[in-house]
Amino acid sequence: MPYTTEEDGRLNNFAKEPKMYGAQPPNQNQQRNYIILGIAGALLVAGLVFVAASV
Repeated sequence: MPYTTEEDGRLNNFAKEPKMYGAQPPNQNQQRNYIILGIAGALLVAGLVFVAASV
């Protein structure tokens, strides 16, 4: 584990940093799934608002 020694002799431990990588843009299948989930979520919210208003 990486650590540094301070001037008073105390040790400072640091966590290992994770490996960094660049994010990949979503492919066509993932974009379609995001659109479907967005529509389903909007319908759910609209349905809940309708039920709340009708009660």
